[in-house]
Amino acid sequence: MSASGVKSYSNAAAYGSLADASPHRVVQLMLDAVLSRVAEASGHLERGEIPAKGEKIGKALGIIEALLLGLDTQRGGEIAANLERLYDYASRTLLKANLENRVDLLKEVSSLLREVKLGWDGIAAAGQQV
Repeated sequence: MSASGVKSYSNAAAYGSLADASPHRVVQLMLDAVLSRVAEASGHLERGEIPAKGEKIGKALGIIEALLLGLDTQRGGEIAANLERLYDYASRTLLKANLENRVDLLKEVSSLLREVKLGWDGIAAAGQQV
């Protein structure tokens, strides 16, 4: 299979898993994706691959924007407000990391979002035990 065929298959598989996923699972997948993009950006930065670093940070920012847009601040109360502030901080920190080429800021964002991801994963695990 050609590289473009593999990419098309991967995109279709990803879409298929999202199409059947619960909203909770979609957020988990989005958090996985943003963590992957930040890790890739860190690797590119460490290797001096500045354009690729910028591309991955841009993709991470797009995912965070989607997470922000998906928040229901009306019904989500304090949790949604806290997530909104955290996502905003993560976005601003990613922009700064991009402008200043700072791996430490990428790692900070990764650490924060990993904590959020662990929380979402814990909700799923608790639901399966019921």
